[in-house]
Amino acid sequence: MMIIMKIMLSMLVTILCTLPMLGACSHTGDHITPAAELPETPDPDPHSEINPDSVTIVPELAERNLTRSIELLDHIMVHFFIGDGMRMAKNYNPFTEISSGTESIWGYTSAIEAVNVVMEGLEAFKEYGNPELYDTHYSRYSDLLARLYSNAAYYKGSFTLTSYTQTRNWAVYAVPRGEEKGKANVAGTDNKKNVYDDQQWLVRELLKAYNLTGYVEYLHEAEYLTRYVLDGWDSTLDGEGNEQGGITWGPGYTSKHACSNSPFISPLVWLSELYKDKNDEIEYLYIDTDKRRVKATMKKSDYYLTFAQKIYHWQKSNLLTARGVYNDMRGGGGKVSYETINGVEYRKHAPLPENAGPPITYNSGTMLSGAADLYRVTGAQVYLDDAVTLSDASFHYFAELGSKVPGYYTYDLSGHRNWFNGVLMRGYLDVYPTYKGVDDYLESFQRNLDYGYERFLYKGFLPSDLLLGWQNTESENNVRGMFALAFASEYALLAKYELGRGD
Repeated sequence: MMIIMKIMLSMLVTILCTLPMLGACSHTGDHITPAAELPETPDPDPHSEINPDSVTIVPELAERNLTRSIELLDHIMVHFFIGDGMRMAKNYNPFTEISSGTESIWGYTSAIEAVNVVMEGLEAFKEYGNPELYDTHYSRYSDLLARLYSNAAYYKGSFTLTSYTQTRNWAVYAVPRGEEKGKANVAGTDNKKNVYDDQQWLVRELLKAYNLTGYVEYLHEAEYLTRYVLDGWDSTLDGEGNEQGGITWGPGYTSKHACSNSPFISPLVWLSELYKDKNDEIEYLYIDTDKRRVKATMKKSDYYLTFAQKIYHWQKSNLLTARGVYNDMRGGGGKVSYETINGVEYRKHAPLPENAGPPITYNSGTMLSGAADLYRVTGAQVYLDDAVTLSDASFHYFAELGSKVPGYYTYDLSGHRNWFNGVLMRGYLDVYPTYKGVDDYLESFQRNLDYGYERFLYKGFLPSDLLLGWQNTESENNVRGMFALAFASEYALLAKYELGRGD
């Protein structure tokens, strides 16, 4: 009962704070937006060149979604990030106001993602003809993006790796945060302190950041990490002279996961598009039938697109289930082993007999996005057919109607699935331009977000379970930072979606 009363009081204060006659809310206690924590909206510039009569009215739902995304993101930045080094807490409890733990690079990257998608939403509003939110917020989020990238260096470190084709030193991002920039332990025991999927999500967000800001360092870092990840591609040959293929979870693992393959398809397509009309080349290594490591060059646009297609084909061939969704991994390979070829040591292929589950929303969502991007740039019908089939199969597999609230779809929330489910939603958004059948699937996410926001929002935070709300015991209401960021990202992504539907 005490939890419910606090939420009701919080919602009441929110309503009062929105009344124009009251101005900024600075009430102490169970307020939602402390005036000292959030930036104030500046007064209109009397010399502005914007003519109010020329401002396009955006669809109401689009504006509401983006406004809510901004609200959620701003509260997260206040309560999860600590000091000039921006150490990110893993959890925060809005009832006890206690933060705990330190987030991994994966969770930290989800903050970069949220800032990116909010900035994309602001740009979309401006292009639509309504620049007000853009003028108010874009610059500060661009600055925030730069600070997040700069402090990601606390996760960065160097190590020497022997791969399938070479031995060299790499500067990459560790799972845990280090105490100094550039000195994180990225190797650990058996090279297991860094994993390829973490680098892939960073590449994705660095490319988005580059497109938003034009800051070339984002592109350079994205391409460097891309080379590192593709160094993990199993380029050894089978008995018929074909590449074994697949990227292991990390340099210290033999298992090949959906999470270390399909998230990379879309970024590779984007890189291909960046270099489409350029003659830039890349030097790479491959293995010939005599097991020699051979250098070759290729136009970057072709190289990146070729790898996007190879990864897509590997995952479809190895992890697609009879139910039409994707399993988690191929495992059972034991420890990393090495072989000596012509006096030089290389990583050895590990046979992987097991196709293991369970299917997770993340794995199907990234394949949806990959199929959509590959169809967009190649026009190959197989990618569109795959996207349509997977869209329908994934929704029917993962969404359960009415198990918590009548008329609302439920998605599994165990483990990291709150974040995984957002990846599936993004996959539907990527497919939407060519398959409008995902409309109903996207609506399930919109309705769940609104249900949680309108009933359970407390001090700027949503509960992990949007349909059932908070626990009755205050101390049990920890909010995981990356889940909170997922909700902020989902609202911003749905804002762009609604803006497009309003055309």
